[in-house]
Amino acid sequence: MADALFSVDGQIALVSGGSRGIGRELARGFAQRGAKVIITGRDEATLERTAEEISESDNAVLPMACDVAVIDDVEKLVAKVIDAFGRIDTLLNVAGVNKRQRVEEFTVEEYDFILDINLKGAFWMAREVGRRMIERRSGTQIHIDSLNTSAPLKGVLPYAMSKAGLGMMTRGMASEWGEFGVRVNALAPGFILTDMTQKLWSESKMQAWAKVNTPLGRLGEVDDLVGTALFLASPASAFMTGQVVYVDGGITAGTAWPIDL
Repeated sequence: MADALFSVDGQIALVSGGSRGIGRELARGFAQRGAKVIITGRDEATLERTAEEISESDNAVLPMACDVAVIDDVEKLVAKVIDAFGRIDTLLNVAGVNKRQRVEEFTVEEYDFILDINLKGAFWMAREVGRRMIERRSGTQIHIDSLNTSAPLKGVLPYAMSKAGLGMMTRGMASEWGEFGVRVNALAPGFILTDMTQKLWSESKMQAWAKVNTPLGRLGEVDDLVGTALFLASPASAFMTGQVVYVDGGITAGTAWPIDL
């Protein structure tokens, strides 16, 4: 018997960055469990293909193109969703980009590209959706953080900075919006196999390093994030806000020593 405590059935769920990777699988997970899902992304063709692939036979996923770095796009998107469905119950704020290189090699354009999508875009999406949730005095937002906010990895500093800002944004919005019944939490993935990271984790030395430093002894799959997202969107987490939940196989629990115990 399904337990309504963990249900998202009938919810209107908006997934930014929903055309691939983590966003795609979260969108699929919500659609499989009865939520009406709208996915956004910058490339319309990819969005439409993804929506077709992850739709349920009796529950079509709806694609809506939006570049979160363009504030006008975000405002139009949220207005369109509200016009179509009257509300947004859950926002999954997933859209994000990264670039691996040394700090001194970043250009202004590369820095702005990362921060504009990961932080400014996430803020504006949350703000626009939050305004509607405040009006209804109900809603849940889930922002995608990163284990980089626990300790930054070398070579991704602008990305780590953007995610650190996202963590503070999560706590700040939770503090301001709690009185209106709006909950705001973040989900911080560990090392997850996605299309974007497949090349990196295909190297045997990287796999060995990750397995040694992850207590559960494996890389994560995008499916490993779905349960936590469903929990954060459901009544089961009704008294939970302002939290960053690490779904990382335990990598932030401590540092592995190169000695046998």
